[in-house]
Amino acid sequence: MNLRHRALETLKQTSRTFYIPIVRLPGELQDAVASAYLCMRAIDEIEDTPDLDNYTKAKLLRSISLRMQEVTDIDTYARISSDLAAYSDVLPEVSLCIGEWASLAPESIAPRICDATAAMADRMAYWAEQNWEITTELDLDRYTFSVAGAVGLLLSDLWSWYDNTTTNRTQAIAFGRGLQAVNIVRNQGEDSQRGVSFIPEGWTNRDVQDYARKQLQQAKLYIESLPKGSPALSFCQIPYVLAKGTLDAISLGKPKLSRHDVLNLVEKVTNVRSA
Repeated sequence: MNLRHRALETLKQTSRTFYIPIVRLPGELQDAVASAYLCMRAIDEIEDTPDLDNYTKAKLLRSISLRMQEVTDIDTYARISSDLAAYSDVLPEVSLCIGEWASLAPESIAPRICDATAAMADRMAYWAEQNWEITTELDLDRYTFSVAGAVGLLLSDLWSWYDNTTTNRTQAIAFGRGLQAVNIVRNQGEDSQRGVSFIPEGWTNRDVQDYARKQLQQAKLYIESLPKGSPALSFCQIPYVLAKGTLDAISLGKPKLSRHDVLNLVEKVTNVRSA
């Protein structure tokens, strides 16, 4: 199995939401977005694992950041994963193989993906050291930018690199921030069980949902501005529709979208019936 196939299989196992739009992307753009997503997912899994203390998480994340900054050619990608080998019994494969995912990126855009991953790893290390303490809306803005808004910016750069599609970068940040805000709404119970809360002090569930909807309103404008038929539009529609659908379901008292709901929403966007 070659690297591209391994990457797509790993992607399918870790996120059906993003597997569907990524696998629909053409050629080199598929490699670039898959590389970026898996690198980000790799460090996200380090942040989320319950089997590491916050000090160790921060240490590993900063190590990845420094290794990303060391990359000069194809032979140096292997170093990115080297410091994770000692934790092979704790970390998932998607994290342990981060060097391989980085090497999947086309040479002309790989430095931007390494830069974005390095920056995000540093930001996640900071939040691990802070035990993800969110007390104000400004804290929430900072956190959602750190882990998702910046991904929106990276995607804008990938669209521009591939076919010169230009985007509103403020709205691109809101696109990523909105998806993350919906995750926060959906995962409050799980986060609470591991002793973490991303909810500002004094906020109710309704306040968090309103925050997410505010971001998704900007995300909608972002998507509407993308050229019809462009890979960027094809990619962004699916996670946006699923995020909005999840928020609507939660507001009605459901814990999340059912698999049937997901398939129906994807079908409406893609006009392709899912198996």
